[in-house]
Amino acid sequence: MKLPSLTPSVRGRGRTTSRLAVAALVVAGAAALPVPAAQAAGSVVKVEGSQGAWKLTVDGSPYTVKGLTWGPSVADAETYMPDVKSMGVNTIRTWGTDATTKPLLDSAAEHGIKVVAGFWLQPGGGPGSGGCVDYLTDTGYKNDMLAEFPKWVETYKDHPGVLMWNVGNESVLGLQNCYSGDALEQQRDAYTTFVNDITKKIHAVDADHPVTSTDAWTGAWPYYKKNAPDLDLYAVNSYGAVCDIRKTWEDGGFDKPYIVTEGGPAGEWEVPDDANGVPDEPTDVAKAEGYDRAWQCVTGHTGVALGATLFHYGTEYDFGGVWFNLLPAGQKRLSYYAVKKAYGADTSGDNTPPVITGMNVDNASAVQAGKPFTLKVSVSDPDGDPLTHQVLFGSKYVDDSSQLNDARFTDKGDGTFEVTAPDRLGVWKVYLKSSDGKGNVGIETKSFRVVPPQVGGTNVASGKPATASTSQPDGTGCPCAAGNAVDGSFDTRWASDWADQQWIQVDLGAKTPFDHVQLAWEAAYAKGYTVQTSDDGQAWTTVHTVTDGNGGIDGIDVTGDARYVRVNTSVRGTPWGYSLYEFGVYRS
Repeated sequence: MKLPSLTPSVRGRGRTTSRLAVAALVVAGAAALPVPAAQAAGSVVKVEGSQGAWKLTVDGSPYTVKGLTWGPSVADAETYMPDVKSMGVNTIRTWGTDATTKPLLDSAAEHGIKVVAGFWLQPGGGPGSGGCVDYLTDTGYKNDMLAEFPKWVETYKDHPGVLMWNVGNESVLGLQNCYSGDALEQQRDAYTTFVNDITKKIHAVDADHPVTSTDAWTGAWPYYKKNAPDLDLYAVNSYGAVCDIRKTWEDGGFDKPYIVTEGGPAGEWEVPDDANGVPDEPTDVAKAEGYDRAWQCVTGHTGVALGATLFHYGTEYDFGGVWFNLLPAGQKRLSYYAVKKAYGADTSGDNTPPVITGMNVDNASAVQAGKPFTLKVSVSDPDGDPLTHQVLFGSKYVDDSSQLNDARFTDKGDGTFEVTAPDRLGVWKVYLKSSDGKGNVGIETKSFRVVPPQVGGTNVASGKPATASTSQPDGTGCPCAAGNAVDGSFDTRWASDWADQQWIQVDLGAKTPFDHVQLAWEAAYAKGYTVQTSDDGQAWTTVHTVTDGNGGIDGIDVTGDARYVRVNTSVRGTPWGYSLYEFGVYRS
């Protein structure tokens, strides 16, 4: 999959970002038979000029790439392409080319738009992506790609929608997921040499369109300079540090021009963490400024930077879609109009999106699970349109889900919203989506940490001896012994084997009255369980039964008077075992 990315210093932090899954991305080899080439004559595209004074030409006329990466499905090309054209865009970029590509090329050409047609190579996508290939020894894979890519070049080379061919995406950086040390260097040399082999094959089939190769950092360019001299130009995906490209190009002594094939506001992997320890997502206003800044830096490198396909003309409305898409769920945001203005299209008659500023979550470091909290914002609409609001939660930093889900909330007016917190522990994101009814949207997000709700009285289980049917000796955060569930820390946990019938019990030391039990489940929770008591640890009495557990925090008002309290599980809620951060037994 495609990935936003940037400099080696930033990417070296090792943060894996959640990236958008784009329908236009196709894996090489997934196609069937070639389709007939388009009948209309294709353009002749050239990289012309000399060191520091290059230009891209199409049929002899200068051409600056004013582009966007393409997200919608091929089937929706005709729905969205007129809008893309209205933004002043002349180019779109894809990540894969095969038998399904022709309708996209047809629609693009019909609207005067050209395509940077991609070819996917493993391990594409930089950090976090898979698919390891040994470029030193895997001749089968390489021969397949050497046959596959030129086949589609032959199919589409005369299509008027083609601007250039782009081989690979972020694989030089991505190879760090597969190799290290000397082996990594050998693989990077072998990969870029292979890119050059593909480039020569494409040139032999099509002399009228340039070939480039994209990576996530300019640190890849020395490998291309050394091993891929047949490339016509370089390409890089660059976000927060896009304005540093010029200096690295000058310092590197490179002798080819370049395009930016992804760019925009700073990404998840390159922003500072907020007070809750997760990436501090830029505001809508800052994101819009990021696109303008990126374009100014690209156009400022005259005679070397030949344009950009900024990221991303996509409609997904999820974690990554909110971070980068110009029109999540089909609604246009400030960034959409920033790109449109940067590309010289007329925005004077446009109705513009709502603007959200000053978003704040009260007590964001300690929001009690399942309890109401206050979200405060300043929301305005430049056109005076009436607004509707939606509040959503994202659990990316809890369970790595990219989905956004509706939250229960009450609009109190004056930018104040009372929101019911989720009942699962961890750092969440809350999103406010404000729509103007004219196809525009403003979206802001902040993190908040969900903690257990406060329980009155004394936790008589705290620090007492605990045992369990099984415990995991290793794994994330393990060993996960039973005592971790009564140590008073939500940073440790008990975890069982992956089987239904399990138990954990605490010895209170003497017969002790209690009136409340609090169970703080980790992701691996019990759908079915009982709470039991015993005076001797042998004969047990069930005092509470659960058959529809859903994890998170279970607060159980139950009266008991016993030495031992046990949670006896019967049905898992996940494929894993059971895991408790804390098992609290309270006495008022």
